[in-house]
Amino acid sequence: MLESIEYTTEISPGGHWSLRMARGTCLRLTDRQGGANMGMLFYNPENLLERYNAPDTLKCQHTFRLTRGHCLYSDMGRIFASIIEDTTSGHDTVSGNTSAALTEKRWGQRNYQKDRNAWHQNGQDAFLVELEKYGLGLKDLASNLNLFSLVRTDEEGRMQLAQETWQPGAQVTLRFEMDTLVLLHTCPHPLDTRESYPARPVKLELGLAEPVREDDYNRNFRPENQRGFQNNALYYLGR
Repeated sequence: MLESIEYTTEISPGGHWSLRMARGTCLRLTDRQGGANMGMLFYNPENLLERYNAPDTLKCQHTFRLTRGHCLYSDMGRIFASIIEDTTSGHDTVSGNTSAALTEKRWGQRNYQKDRNAWHQNGQDAFLVELEKYGLGLKDLASNLNLFSLVRTDEEGRMQLAQETWQPGAQVTLRFEMDTLVLLHTCPHPLDTRESYPARPVKLELGLAEPVREDDYNRNFRPENQRGFQNNALYYLGR
């Protein structure tokens, strides 16, 4: 649980940000209006080659849909963060980002120089702007989380957004199990087919987490998660 709130801000529609979250802190995200998408990536700030691994996150927890109880893994078998609270029906981590070409095709071309805050930013470029701040680039762009976006498949295996699940006030809280460089944006999900560019802000609350106990829900949600927490303990041994 989020023990205390130390800082609050909001990411504007089509916005992006990055920050370093310390081990033992929480990040609560709120979709105030409904229908938002929060793209998110994780990196180890002490070793930027270690980053979020979507395939391992899904495979080791035997799931396609992320929600409370699931942990978010690095490509070293460690846990960046745990989803400890979730009022939604689940989150996507397979669909990736919008690109400039897709955004222009679907919602028309708008740029900041002409349209200012009404421009159409895309998820890939938003991440690249943040990656540049840390000496990273396109080759470092991993498969990302899309929070507040639930993806379903039809009988033919085609993926689509479950728009009926969008609810104003939806919340998800992440507890960080490692020091983590967090990149995020509020650009549309690539499967979003709304007629107008979906401009939705997301509220962020940062604070301290309660200590992780032996009976912790995420720790015991899957046997694989217990191993992930052990890998984290070994990584921080003596620090």
